[in-house]
Amino acid sequence: MKDATAIAGIGQTPFAKRLPESEKTLACRAILAALDDAGIAPSEVDAFASYTMEETDEVEVAKAIGAGDVTFFSKVGYGGGGSCATVAHLAAAIATGQASVGVAWRSRKRGSGPRPWTNTRAQLPTPAQWTRPYGLLRPADEIGLLARRYMHEYGATRDHFFNVALACRNRANQNPAAIMYDRPLTREMYMTARWISEPLCLFDNCLETDGALACVVVSAERARDCRQRPVYVHSAAQGLPAQHHGMVNYWNDDPLTGPSWTAARRLWKTADFGPQDVDVAQIYDAFTPLIPLSLEGYGFCGRGEGAAFTEGGALEIGGRLPLNTGGGGLSEAYVHGFNLITEGVRQLRGTGTAQVPGATTCLVTAGEGVPTSALLMRS
Repeated sequence: MKDATAIAGIGQTPFAKRLPESEKTLACRAILAALDDAGIAPSEVDAFASYTMEETDEVEVAKAIGAGDVTFFSKVGYGGGGSCATVAHLAAAIATGQASVGVAWRSRKRGSGPRPWTNTRAQLPTPAQWTRPYGLLRPADEIGLLARRYMHEYGATRDHFFNVALACRNRANQNPAAIMYDRPLTREMYMTARWISEPLCLFDNCLETDGALACVVVSAERARDCRQRPVYVHSAAQGLPAQHHGMVNYWNDDPLTGPSWTAARRLWKTADFGPQDVDVAQIYDAFTPLIPLSLEGYGFCGRGEGAAFTEGGALEIGGRLPLNTGGGGLSEAYVHGFNLITEGVRQLRGTGTAQVPGATTCLVTAGEGVPTSALLMRS
């Protein structure tokens, strides 16, 4: 699969707390925008990939956009953990001749919609039976537990989490499409913000957003004839570690060694370059502590060194590893991480609103703490 396929088009709707359109309408608009970006007619689409949590489905989407016969379709589980895997599944299908034009998308009305954990009538899934009765009702509560352990074992502080929040907000302040475009963040604002689930304050948590995004995957050969500069899918991986328990990792020997470690081993094994060669990273940031955990998992620093890695402007443009250059889930929009994929494409095209000069390699990751996935892309 190495460099056999490329992302040829990307598209998105506006992001907002509340959008009037349905999730299906938003999905179709993002997909049509991505196809137009690539210069490919909807009738040529013959593959789809999305999340199991996606409320729209390929049957309705295919009809609505005017797709032709579809020969491949796939859904990936575990919410934000599935983002990069949607592209990986399409890349595999195209590289093996099962399809020629694939579309991956995520449409979500979480800003104006309900929170899934508020439904007390639904029977708890098996993992939740070990967490929710004991007060871990929301993802923020579960990650708060991991964050406190990380702080205890490795000396991470709230200043380290602030470094993450600030880097994402600074990039959003350069991105007119970001929800937090005109809202700077200061250390005082962060340190005095209300708790969501201690030690996580308001600014440690991602946004809740309405919006949709999509991308188009084709063969590398075809991508060279499309409208935009190709961004090649160099390596892809999914990761589900042994004895995993979502978010809290109760049964792992080390709860702080999450799915990113499993995905990373496969990702780098099939790549021609390593962490030291990554020019820009789009790392899943539903919560700020996930960044230092992911920095360690994907090999940018040693075990327990992720917090210290964030110091000295390391995550800013010009730093050791420019991060989430569109603002990420913390400050651009939270659409289960799909905006990290599209921002990675923009960086490698050279069209980012906070462009990393000369960027030719990009790591994109999906949700840490759940069965995850990752992409290495190159220009």
